[in-house]
Amino acid sequence: MIKFGTDGYRAIIGKDFTFDIVEKIAQAQAESLKERKAKKVVVGYDTRFLSEDFAFTVAEVFSSNGFEVVVSKGSCTTPALSYAVKHLQADEGVMITASHNGYKYNGYKIKGGYGGPATVEIIKDVESKIDKTPVLKGKKDFQILDFTSNYLEKLKSYFDYSIFRQKEVKLIHDPMFATSIGLFNRLLEDTFVDVIEINHFKDPYFGGHHPEPIDKNLSLLKAKVVATEADLGIANDGDSDRVGLVSESGEFISTQILYALLLLHTVRNRKFKGSVVKTVSTTYLADRIAKKEGLPIHKTPVGFKYVADIMLKETVAFGGEESGGYGFGFHIPERDGILSGMLLLEMVMLYGKPITEIIKDMFKEFGEAYYKREDLKVEGSQGLDLVKSLRDKDIKEFAGLKVKEKDTTDGVKLIFEDDSWLLFRASGTEPVLRIYAETPSLKTTEDLINEAKKLI
Repeated sequence: MIKFGTDGYRAIIGKDFTFDIVEKIAQAQAESLKERKAKKVVVGYDTRFLSEDFAFTVAEVFSSNGFEVVVSKGSCTTPALSYAVKHLQADEGVMITASHNGYKYNGYKIKGGYGGPATVEIIKDVESKIDKTPVLKGKKDFQILDFTSNYLEKLKSYFDYSIFRQKEVKLIHDPMFATSIGLFNRLLEDTFVDVIEINHFKDPYFGGHHPEPIDKNLSLLKAKVVATEADLGIANDGDSDRVGLVSESGEFISTQILYALLLLHTVRNRKFKGSVVKTVSTTYLADRIAKKEGLPIHKTPVGFKYVADIMLKETVAFGGEESGGYGFGFHIPERDGILSGMLLLEMVMLYGKPITEIIKDMFKEFGEAYYKREDLKVEGSQGLDLVKSLRDKDIKEFAGLKVKEKDTTDGVKLIFEDDSWLLFRASGTEPVLRIYAETPSLKTTEDLINEAKKLI
């Protein structure tokens, strides 16, 4: 059975991600769109093995079903594809990508006409139609367009470029061998920002690492920042909807801290007001900032599609999740790692101080926060069983901390009296239990994680 996860369908190429399966998904999406009287679809793809071939297979199926089809000229980022869906006034889009997964994987993401993740209802409708009608093929009538240039021009329109001409700054960018290669150079040409790229050629093996901008995958970026005395380092994942940040001292900055920094920058410096949206696994700093700024806050299950859903219903200043994917109310309802990187650079230049100093100032105002997550392989349904048992228990205390609230939005989250929290989430697709914790002390965070692991 073909089932979509939190962000599209992903599987191993040649096993559960084949041309036959891609054709079936495309046909099911075409049937769903025909019921909604839709007429136009855009298709993009990343730099993975066979992504271009899969994309043109999708385009052929839609063309054969009578749709107007526009395909990206070359590989593109997911945010560029999502912007193209809205900019070209298409009904839906398809992005062939497995995002941050390893090189063996590929994936199929569906984007709504508003330029963001398809709703849960649309995904369920597409799933229900898979294998219900014969796949139509044979017609290859589609237009090829450069999605990236239009997208970059849109990003440029959000900035007063004089900020990037105030002083010389050195930025190291790590596109992780993928879709963001060259984009910061193009965005920052004719400025005082010296962009140095590493890992800047297309490699479908991603240099032997997952193209995920997390600490363990950014050793070269950290070393390069220190060696060249750069001001900051920015990394983007395989399809560039996530961002990672390295400080001037070569330290990886937690994605939870990035959430708080970007939220503050959006509502204070850019003065864009609206509600705040966070997933259940996101920092308590979001709540404190929203309270001080007088902004309503929404909490959702893990997955940006839930964040995007609220962005479609009301004015949202900022929304995101702990994975490093952030969306902005003045942009499309989509995670955008390139825009996030540009905003972090803007923030550093605006304050005129290192990112570590900006973080210290934030901690001084809102309190310190130290986050850790561990993904544990478990036997069979062990993870799901543990989460169920915790959901049913009345827990007053854990690891010496008094529990003030238990949140079962997605998994089981224990919230303590000082806003510290511990979250248990079991994967529904693999035998993995995810444990997250955030407290005002790094030692306490580590102690919480260790106590939680004893329950396995």
